[in-house]
Amino acid sequence: MAAAFSLSSCHIYKKYELPADENRYVADYKKAVEAKVDSTSLEFLGWEKVFTDPILQSYIRMALDNNKNLDDARLNVEIANAQLKGAKLSYFPSLALSPNGGTASYGGSHANWSYTIPLAANWEIDVFGKILNRKRGAQVTKEQSMAYEQAVRSQIICGVANTYYALVLLNQQLDLTRRTSEIWKDQVESMKLMKEAAYVNEAAVVQSEANYYSILSSIPDIEEAITTTGNTLSLLLGTYPKEWTVSGNLDFELPVSLANGVPVSYLAVRPDVRAAERGLAAAYYSTNSARAAFYPSLNISANGGFTNLLGQMISNPGKWFIQLAGQLTAPLFSRGANIANLEVAKARQKQAMNAFETTVITASSDVSNALAQYKASQEKREALEKQVESLEKSVEYTQELLALDQKTTYLEVLTARSSLLSAQLASLSCWHNKVSALISLYQAVGGGR
Repeated sequence: MAAAFSLSSCHIYKKYELPADENRYVADYKKAVEAKVDSTSLEFLGWEKVFTDPILQSYIRMALDNNKNLDDARLNVEIANAQLKGAKLSYFPSLALSPNGGTASYGGSHANWSYTIPLAANWEIDVFGKILNRKRGAQVTKEQSMAYEQAVRSQIICGVANTYYALVLLNQQLDLTRRTSEIWKDQVESMKLMKEAAYVNEAAVVQSEANYYSILSSIPDIEEAITTTGNTLSLLLGTYPKEWTVSGNLDFELPVSLANGVPVSYLAVRPDVRAAERGLAAAYYSTNSARAAFYPSLNISANGGFTNLLGQMISNPGKWFIQLAGQLTAPLFSRGANIANLEVAKARQKQAMNAFETTVITASSDVSNALAQYKASQEKREALEKQVESLEKSVEYTQELLALDQKTTYLEVLTARSSLLSAQLASLSCWHNKVSALISLYQAVGGGR
């Protein structure tokens, strides 16, 4: 025990802590872990409070029930749980019952039956923390698996939401294009009538027809995109391709204010950041286990049972027996295996630290990118909506002026209508960019519970 106490400075028994160094990424994470986080903030909101569209909610539930990647992640948690249970049970003695019997005859001698019914117990005393570090390593591995499961869950939820709103966008574009094609069809007829009335020439009629067919040609492309996006949604939901119903409602906002951005402390609950930090802890305990391999193992064993084989004679009937023993095994020369294992463990611990730092930086970048995209899309859509309003008035005015023969050419009318359609489509795309940014932000802070 004195020797074990004297070796405590070798980190064999020390519990994992984030390294207290000057690395600012680790320092920021430590502050985030210690900081108080508002339980009503974005990353703690359940997905049902964020995605309130009933149709989308039904699709997300289907994906969570059917997705094989999430099922694998759940099974990984079960595997880690079983390994942790095995590590905890390593503290208890092992018991084995191995009854045996036999007989032998030599040179025609009388055959005597012998038998032994032993119960063997073996108990490893964890003086140098070998079992302790295995148990702690199994615990953080379980926590890492749970974090990975949450990360997969978040990806599935946000993936379904992104695909769903992509379908909403395409359906809105298809509806707008079809309505515009009908307007252009009427415009062609109007141009023909105006030609007969000598208001416009044949060139105006041909130009209006060309624009009408140009719009018609874009409809198959949108329909094809709807089919392929629907197939992507089918894959996420774990079912065969089919046509999916979507809402026509374009209202989607996060139920929290984003005026001041997202504090960096919130990144402490992001599942991939937690998983990377737990991976660092697992590497730490692996290094401790590699250190512990240099020290002796202490085993206490006991055998007891019933046998008729005592000494050189067979005793009939048999008698009870018991044996006790202690064994101390210390590695003296293992051809450098323990040294090599320790060097490997230290290198992997450094790799785990690099991975953790990279994950923290990536998480911060993801949040910053999503906030920037949201802000830009919001400002752009406000400008596009005003542009659409102005172009609607422009179409109306130029149409009236052409009908009244007020020095307005058919080209001005066609230009105004083309510009209006482009602005309307751009406004829809900008709406989708904003929605995508909000979904990315929700995922970037670890949402999806």
